[in-house]
Amino acid sequence: MPERMADTPHGPARLVRHPARSAAAHLVITHGAGGGIDAADLVALADFLPRQGFAVTRVDMPWRVAGRRIAPRPPVIDECFEAVARGLRTKAPLVIGGRSAGARSACRVATRVGAAGVLALAFPLHPPGRPERSRVDELAAAGVPTLVVQGSRDPFGRPEEFPETTELMPIPGADHALKVPARVREDTVSREDAVAILCEGVLEWLVREVAGNRTG
Repeated sequence: MPERMADTPHGPARLVRHPARSAAAHLVITHGAGGGIDAADLVALADFLPRQGFAVTRVDMPWRVAGRRIAPRPPVIDECFEAVARGLRTKAPLVIGGRSAGARSACRVATRVGAAGVLALAFPLHPPGRPERSRVDELAAAGVPTLVVQGSRDPFGRPEEFPETTELMPIPGADHALKVPARVREDTVSREDAVAILCEGVLEWLVREVAGNRTG
């Protein structure tokens, strides 16, 4: 996997690239506030999508590169993500995405970087137990086609809490990390099925909303 460092206003970010020949789109995706690009969902997409003709770049933000575990304020995250996206050299349509706090940042910077779409994994609709502190306006302000992938047991917002207008792909039994219980129950799926739902659902959305709208 090719890697390189990218300058941002707050230090270097690490980019791990997963190229695809004649890519139909380029997904640039980052992690949440408390994790890194080794999150299982990011790794699964980076393995699957290039084989289907979609390039992926995973972005390790500067505070992670520097060894810090606590994410900075949202404006700092946005400045870093925007700098990375603007610095990419890609002829393919740009899709920007992230998980949790990274998903929020992707929504905030999408139009500023000319993204064709946003992929929001485990969007934190509200703090756990605080539905009155909704971030739905942030999600709605993305300004481009947006897919939300949400676990049915996510304490930061269950699928039914999102507006009906949200394009949403639920994963039965999954938590905020999009992980499902080891033992399959009536309201859950297996780990293998959860990965398949994620990868195939994202692929279908990319083909329909991004690659299908490509002109020229």
